[in-house]
Amino acid sequence: MKRTEKKKVIQTFAVHPKDTGSPQVQIAILTERIKQLSGHLEQHPKDNHSRRGLLMMVGKRRKLLNYLKLNEKETYDELMSKLDFK
Repeated sequence: MKRTEKKKVIQTFAVHPKDTGSPQVQIAILTERIKQLSGHLEQHPKDNHSRRGLLMMVGKRRKLLNYLKLNEKETYDELMSKLDFK
């Protein structure tokens, strides 16, 4: 993920101007990285190191989503609609 793409994602999901660590921002960044890595794995199906990284990112995103769902339900629902999750 390039810096400019990352900055756009942070600006879109930030709670306040200097926000880079809120769960919403972390989930959005992980989602973009997961999309990119999925595309890479379609072209390189035997790249097991990247596959492991992808699985770790998916797990981390899942934990953050569970945290939001339990503690901030409204924020969770809003984030899910912004990210077009199922």
